[in-house]
Amino acid sequence: MKILFLGDVMGRAGRDAINKNLTNLRDSMSLDFVIVNAENATSGFGLSISHAKEILDSGADCLTLGDHAFDQKDMISGIVTEPRIIRPINLAKTAPGKGAQYFDLPDGRKVLVIQVLGQVFMKRVFEDPFNNVDKILKANPLSKRADAIILDIHAEATSEKMAMGHWCDGRVSLVIGTHTHVPTSDTMVLPNGTGYQSDAGMCGDYNSVIGMNAENSINRFYKRDSIKHFPAEGEASLCGAIIQANPKNGLALNISQFIFGGQLQKDN
Repeated sequence: MKILFLGDVMGRAGRDAINKNLTNLRDSMSLDFVIVNAENATSGFGLSISHAKEILDSGADCLTLGDHAFDQKDMISGIVTEPRIIRPINLAKTAPGKGAQYFDLPDGRKVLVIQVLGQVFMKRVFEDPFNNVDKILKANPLSKRADAIILDIHAEATSEKMAMGHWCDGRVSLVIGTHTHVPTSDTMVLPNGTGYQSDAGMCGDYNSVIGMNAENSINRFYKRDSIKHFPAEGEASLCGAIIQANPKNGLALNISQFIFGGQLQKDN
């Protein structure tokens, strides 16, 4: 099973790159399943239902969110009626929607997608991500109930993401970090067979400050008056990772970093 995970979609630039390229990429690369973190797709803050529909219609099978899950208020009701969108399992007990969801492929194979928020350096305090993930994995063992399991850990700290990778090693197909918008070069298969990358990066304009307009961001660091924060609008790179899951046990046969288009591909 060939699975593509794409990092945080940033504003219009990220959406446009998804809309323009994902369908063709899916066909040309023979992808079985595509997951997109889309929590910044609407003006850099949250995801609206209309933009969620755009990305799903472009070829995504599942959208994950993050700490900005409900910045766009229509997502509060929209996530209940759209099972292809999941929010973090430890966001809040009262949060609408689900933090883990099964997806059926046309041939009957099943993919379980889970998202969890880290605790370190986050602005809000969330429930322990490790215990929350452990409960789900114990109830849904890889290769017995799921043909592949993908875990999106939406977190600030590289160390926390790495710890989650090792915690899940041998129990999931892929642990991949989101949230920091910078693609890491530590793509690997861990000793017990789980694919891992500390951060998928973003789908956005890299001539920016993590997807936001660079000049505006500099002004904010200088604490100067500036206009409302907004995403950069140049050509976007699509960033993430691709894994090939073993049909026998669901673990990663291989994993590779994925970068397509925009400034990053030009520089490489």
